[in-house]
Amino acid sequence: MYEKILVAIDHSEISVRALDAALSLALLSHGEVWVLHLREREMMGKTGLMTSAESSDEAGADASAAVEALTRAGIKAHGVVRDTAFGHAAREIVSDAAEHGVDVIVMGSRGRGDLAGLVLGSTAHKVIHLADRPVLVVR
Repeated sequence: MYEKILVAIDHSEISVRALDAALSLALLSHGEVWVLHLREREMMGKTGLMTSAESSDEAGADASAAVEALTRAGIKAHGVVRDTAFGHAAREIVSDAAEHGVDVIVMGSRGRGDLAGLVLGSTAHKVIHLADRPVLVVR
């Protein structure tokens, strides 16, 4: 059974369903959940400054709300919010899963088809190929 679960969230409706799936798995196994929210940032030209459309407060609020919901359900939960360069989220998710020794990664998919996922390089698609443990993709 999955006793350690990492759930990657963002601001999408799919993230709510991914969090629900992680909660269900944790209730079944009496496990604990790591909630990971990555703030993807882009480099700005020669200055090297990184920008994000999302504020630190917004990112922190999402992770805190997720941890609070899990805790209310009786699940031990941890929240992590971190910045990453645009396009590196999949590697960060897989790295966090290894660091915490989780049994499964839970995340949402925006529902693009396989071809679109390959062409657009969806994060879920990349995680599936990089991960050395099960990945539950929620739609």
